[in-house]
Amino acid sequence: MSAFTDHRQTVFEVELHNQAVRECVKENRSHEIFDDRWADVQTHEVAASDEHKALAMIENTYPSSDGFVVDHVKRLG
Repeated sequence: MSAFTDHRQTVFEVELHNQAVRECVKENRSHEIFDDRWADVQTHEVAASDEHKALAMIENTYPSSDGFVVDHVKRLG
């Protein structure tokens, strides 16, 4: 753990995909904005004080309005 780590934060592993990309890939097309890899589950780690805040951070970066879907959230450590 880094000396700069905020010990009040917890790391969460968040798995998500993009449903719009998944639908495009099924139709042998590419999404106009997002890479085809988003058809598959992608894993990101987020440091937050709780799961709710971790999900809010993910929503801010990967909004559900753009087709992103959270598949799983796991607290690490």
